Amino acid sequence: MNDLLSNYAVVLVAPQGGLNVGSVARVMANFGFSDLRLVTPVINHLGDDARRMAVKASSILEAASVFPDLTSALADCQLALGTTRRFGKYRENFLHPGDIPEFTSPHIKHGSIALVFGREDSGLLTEELDLCQRFITIPTKDELPSMNLAQAVSLCLYETAKGTFDSEVEPTQNQLASGEMLESMYQHMRKTLLSIDYLHPQNPDHILHAFRRIFGRALLNDREVRIVRGMFRQIDWVESGRKSRIESEKS
Repeated sequence: MNDLLSNYAVVLVAPQGGLNVGSVARVMANFGFSDLRLVTPVINHLGDDARRMAVKASSILEAASVFPDLTSALADCQLALGTTRRFGKYRENFLHPGDIPEFTSPHIKHGSIALVFGREDSGLLTEELDLCQRFITIPTKDELPSMNLAQAVSLCLYETAKGTFDSEVEPTQNQLASGEMLESMYQHMRKTLLSIDYLHPQNPDHILHAFRRIFGRALLNDREVRIVRGMFRQIDWVESGRKSRIESEKS
């Protein structure tokens, strides 16, 4: 079962404290996780603070991958779960930490699944949450809703490890599309919908948020992404012909 836990990636976006990063490495080792990914870390993740808190888990710090943005950190992941305390109209179907293993177990044998955690002071930005197919929230009291980063990671990893060991869910044969493939589809969609004036050029992402949630709920596989992109290529072709005819008529 430890082999399955190695398919989970713990992604920290712009972590600001070495003590937190070191604590995350330690709790990853506690529960059998090994893939630590850091997106534009503010601190040196190999510094004294991080190493001191990691204790015997310094090897996880040393093997950590550093990325310039969340898109590249999730490129090879077939599923990304982002943590948030913000509840907006584009955010639904929240998971609690105890729900993680049941939701991810059918897919874990097929590739990496990312658990994404945001900044200590402001969490994940909307555009970063857009890259996630589901959201995780930890129920806390309204008087102090936000948790320390390392504590939030600890809770999620404990529940994930416990549930993965206990899980009897059969793996699905449906391998999900990678983050890179999905993001390429969304960028194609954005370009096409702008070209046909479906999206407002001043705020195109307003509607795209909804499309991301719709397709995120669907958990698309490679074939389904190719079908969607084929539809948009056909729209591109039709629109190109329409514009050519207009130009010909003008001349």
